[in-house]
Amino acid sequence: MTATPYREVTILLIDDDDIDHMAVVRTMKQLRLLNPLIRARDGLEALQMLRQKQVSQPYLILLDLNMPRMNGLEFLEQLRNDEELSLSVVFVLTTSSADEDKVAAYQHHVAGYIVKHYIKDEFLRIFNMLENYWQVVVLPFDAG
Repeated sequence: MTATPYREVTILLIDDDDIDHMAVVRTMKQLRLLNPLIRARDGLEALQMLRQKQVSQPYLILLDLNMPRMNGLEFLEQLRNDEELSLSVVFVLTTSSADEDKVAAYQHHVAGYIVKHYIKDEFLRIFNMLENYWQVVVLPFDAG
């Protein structure tokens, strides 16, 4: 049996919280994930980066909902209405467990809704799941 080559998927983290950003960086290092990580601090910055092709394909978006300027749900609305970006794979990673936020996110076709509780091993579990996801699933704009 031949080993499957590591598939590089860029991760776009859209989150204004520096502590969450540091937790993601630390988790990726701990798991020895080689994926490029790009951060936007709000939906406006993320849309600009995506439209200017500053995020290499294939990519996966981790999206917080509570941000200044353009929040996560407003970002999803713009993303899904943009013909070039509408197929983007998005996981919501937020502290909001409100039913209306979950429903609104899934109405915008997110791949998953994850409520973060700041448990020590939580980011490890999340990134293990995401790594399995991008190793198995063929993402839009993925050559293989």
